[in-house]
Amino acid sequence: MTTTPEGVSLGMPQLPAPAYPDDVRARLEADSREVIARYPDSRSALLPLLHLVQSEEGHVTRTGMRFCADMLGLTTAEVTAVATFYSMYRRGPSGDYQVGVCTNTLCAVLGGDAIFETLQEHLGVANGGTTEDGKVTLEHIECNAACDFAPVVMVNWEFFDNQTPASAKRLVDDLRAGVQVEPTRGAPLCTFKDTARILAGFPDTRDGAVEASGSAGPASLIGLRLAKGESPARVVHPRGGASKSTPPHDPSSAEHLSSHDAPQDTAASDPSHPAGPVTEEGE
Repeated sequence: MTTTPEGVSLGMPQLPAPAYPDDVRARLEADSREVIARYPDSRSALLPLLHLVQSEEGHVTRTGMRFCADMLGLTTAEVTAVATFYSMYRRGPSGDYQVGVCTNTLCAVLGGDAIFETLQEHLGVANGGTTEDGKVTLEHIECNAACDFAPVVMVNWEFFDNQTPASAKRLVDDLRAGVQVEPTRGAPLCTFKDTARILAGFPDTRDGAVEASGSAGPASLIGLRLAKGESPARVVHPRGGASKSTPPHDPSSAEHLSSHDAPQDTAASDPSHPAGPVTEEGE
């Protein structure tokens, strides 16, 4: 329904979304045909096409959904149902860097909640908010299957493992200042628009980006090695972050099997935590 700037409904249906400018549409049509050709049924290309239009404006607009519908022979209602179902498709303008803090159970108790609260205060935004400079959008996210490196922060879906409130603040400050930051593992960072284009199925042409993707870290592979009957080396990952090239080693008796075995000063239940200790309900 159409509304006035004051939010008063006029009782009229919303006008059709405007079309892309001719040059933009021609470019997107060429890319879309390349994507659609990969599938025996054209409607199967909807997810990558939504990533493609997201790479154009940084979020999925009504114009983008109309374009997808036209290319695939779908109704805009069918496209909207998909675009609004998945959280990976943004519904409004957002920053160059999507900073997601995992607040699922394990990350939360190991400091994820504290990190998220710290970043909200540090950046001056709430969940889903974007900084005034348009650089960072902050959100809490669900489990990203990186529990052995908790607490985890993701930037444009690249991993930053074993984070603390202090390291997370440095991370967002560097992003806003234009300083090059490297994920703990995975490809180098690019902007959210560039990430969306890669997710649409187009190659990452940056030098060394594909080779840098790497694989699961030692902590992730211990279970696999045990299943094969091997005796994995005991691995310690310091809170400050280990080098990607650091080999596994057997710790001394003073070291722990993993960073999770030791009390963490980022836990919200720690009395010394900046946010203060967690109290029981009603206290």
